Amino acid sequence: MLFNSLVFVVFFLCFFSAWPYVSQVKWLRCWVIFGASLIFYGWWSVWFVLLLLGTGLFDFLAALAIQRWPKYSRVMLCGSLITNLGVLAIFKYLDFFIANLNSGFSILGFTGSIPYAHLILPVGISFYTFQSMSYTIDVYRGHLKPATNLGEYLAFVSMFPQLVAGPIVRAVDMLPALAAAPKMSPEGRWSGFQWMVHGYFKKMVIADNLAPIVDGAFASNAAHSSGFWWCIIIMFAFQIYCDFSGYSDIARGLGEWMGYRFPVNFNHPYTAVGFRDFWSRWHMSLSTWFRDYVYFPLGGNRRGVLRTHINLWIVMLISGFWHGASWTFVLWGAVHAALLSFEQGTNWADKLRKIGWFGQVAGAVVTFVIVCFTWVLFRAESLTQASTILYAMCTPSLSDGIDLVSQFGTLPVVLVVLIMLREAYFLTGMNQLLAKNLDKFNYARSLSLATAIVATIFLRGPGQSFVYFQF
Repeated sequence: MLFNSLVFVVFFLCFFSAWPYVSQVKWLRCWVIFGASLIFYGWWSVWFVLLLLGTGLFDFLAALAIQRWPKYSRVMLCGSLITNLGVLAIFKYLDFFIANLNSGFSILGFTGSIPYAHLILPVGISFYTFQSMSYTIDVYRGHLKPATNLGEYLAFVSMFPQLVAGPIVRAVDMLPALAAAPKMSPEGRWSGFQWMVHGYFKKMVIADNLAPIVDGAFASNAAHSSGFWWCIIIMFAFQIYCDFSGYSDIARGLGEWMGYRFPVNFNHPYTAVGFRDFWSRWHMSLSTWFRDYVYFPLGGNRRGVLRTHINLWIVMLISGFWHGASWTFVLWGAVHAALLSFEQGTNWADKLRKIGWFGQVAGAVVTFVIVCFTWVLFRAESLTQASTILYAMCTPSLSDGIDLVSQFGTLPVVLVVLIMLREAYFLTGMNQLLAKNLDKFNYARSLSLATAIVATIFLRGPGQSFVYFQF
């Protein structure tokens, strides 16, 4: 079920009409969340629901076994990790492995090939798999007692607002919240409403209007100029940002309406100075997940410079592969690993910050330009297409020019300019200056919200699935 669909509007009205009453009944609220989440997720496929329940119940039992038989806790944890990663590997990576095996056989001269499985990728499997794995890992580490209330656990595993595209929530935060009656207030509802309005505006006005242009460019086999591809990649940079952060904003708003607070997932990543800063602002719940469950267990930065770089590369390669079963994603992760290693070795981002305002702006521009280069690998259908686009971007000519309005239309150009101005507004600290005086101009906030609502109704683009559903 898509947030930007009429059926979700009906779902929303039904759920939140009943929620203020059922949320105060301890035994009922978690089962209502679970039941609503099954409807929400099962709208795509009943089989997806069975897979979610199967892995979730396995982890529930594994956590209880870890506490009951501490002597075999490592075995139980390994069983949980193998099950989760095995399911993820089968559905997401099986055809990738088969394709590479067939390529290897062909190189070696074998004529036969392994048939592809062509399995349908369950929506959001990477998100809820990581969320469920963090539960058993935290129980094993002693950071969390295993859940004994099945309803609370199933509500945590299947929580519909953030189920299919994050943010990834931790059991150590969510299970205690589910055990107590949620506190809903008019202030929380108003805050949640604002989050949802901003999310829908990002998704339906910005991302959905840019998506057809970006998709058309990458689907075309025609040769294009450097200027054309720079425009397309900048559009994609804002498309994926507004699409993904828009989902996270809607999820956070829904959570506040329910009385729960989900972690902020994006913090103006295109104002980052350096790539360490970028990853502390982009998809923050995933970045912290890799930090806590991969980077730190590998030793983090506590075992010398060389080991720190090795650990960093391992994390970024896994992160790239997490995003998709393709060598383009692996290379994307490797490039970011190289950028992070270079930054750690030279400390260039911190040096630019010390210069002052000019260094801050220059560092953000450099970071954004290089991030746009890496987005080519993320979006391209193949390494061949990526190399062609990157070559075009790096080879401008004196006659290279582009009429943006005639090529892409007025609205997409205006949207890109506006969002670039918005990020510049945060980069230069204007938001902090305005925040001090905003209470004197409450009408400005209301006007901004009303404008976003009107724009979402009248300027929405063609309906698109959320980009990160494929991950």
